Amino acid sequence: MTTVLLYLATVLIWGTTWIALKLQVGVVPIPWSIAYRFWLSAAVLMLWLVLRRQWRLPPASLWPLLVGQGLALFCLNFVCFLNASRWIASGLVAVCFSTAPLWNAFNGRIFQGKPLSRAVLAGGTLGFAGLLLLFGTEVLRDMGRSETLWGLGLALAGTFCFSIGNLLSGAMQARGQPPLQTNAWAMLVGASVIAIYALAAGAPVLFDPSWTYVGASLYLAIPGSVIGFTTYLTLVGRLGADKAAYCTVLFPIVALNVSVWLEGYHWTAGGIAGLVLVLAGNVVVFWPKKRVEVAAPV
Repeated sequence: MTTVLLYLATVLIWGTTWIALKLQVGVVPIPWSIAYRFWLSAAVLMLWLVLRRQWRLPPASLWPLLVGQGLALFCLNFVCFLNASRWIASGLVAVCFSTAPLWNAFNGRIFQGKPLSRAVLAGGTLGFAGLLLLFGTEVLRDMGRSETLWGLGLALAGTFCFSIGNLLSGAMQARGQPPLQTNAWAMLVGASVIAIYALAAGAPVLFDPSWTYVGASLYLAIPGSVIGFTTYLTLVGRLGADKAAYCTVLFPIVALNVSVWLEGYHWTAGGIAGLVLVLAGNVVVFWPKKRVEVAAPV
C-alpha cells in the first residue's frame, strides 16, 4: 500500500472510532472495554500470522521493546486519557493529543539523536493552534476549573506515552520486525496489564452482549486497532515518528465532519479558521523539500 493510502486510511479509521467509543459507554467499565479490545485485536493478528505461516515467538532481545510498546501504546496512554476525560472535555483532550508530532520530534532528538525538523515543528504548531480555535469554547470553559490541571497533566502524559510507543515501534522496524508481528505481542501485553489495572481499581468484570456493544467492540478491535495501528505504525517506519504523528491533528477534523451528519454539529468562523490552520500545517509538514543541485568539479 502506498504511503498516501496508509495515511488516509489511518486518518479516516481513527477519526471515526469515537462513534464506537461512545456506543461502548454504559454497562461495561471502560478499562475492561479497552482490555477486551486489545485481547481481541491480538487474537485476530495472531490468527492472521498463523494462516500466513508467519507466526513466531519474538527473540529474547526484543521483549524489552515489546513490553515497553505494549505498556506505552496499548495500556498507559489509554489509562491516562480515560482518566483525563473525567476532568476535562474531549475537545481539550484532542488538543493535548495534537501535540504528538512535537513530542515525537523532541523525543526522537533526546533518545535517538535525530535532528529536529523545522517543518514538523512549524506544522505541528500550526495544527495545535488550529485545534485550539476549533475547540476554543471547551478549552476556555475548562480553564476556569480547579480540576483542569489534573486533566491536562494526564492528557499530556498519555500523549507522551503514545510518543514513546511510536519510537519503540520504529526501533523494532529498524531491526527488521514488521508491525503485524510486534503489534500482536504488544497488544497482548497491554491488554493483560490494563486488565490487572481494572482488577486493582475494583472495576467489576462485566460484558454487554447487546448488538450495539459487540458491534462497537468489533469495529474498535479490527478496523480501529488491527488495521489502524498497523497502518499508522507502518507510517512511523516509513516517514518517521514525527511526520506520521501529524495524523493525530487530523483525527478531530474527521470526527467533527462526521458529527455534522450524526449530531448536527455546525461549523463556526473560529472552527473554519482552525481547519485552515490544520490543513496549512499538513502542507508544511509534507511539502517536498527542494533539492539543491551541486555542480560537479571540473
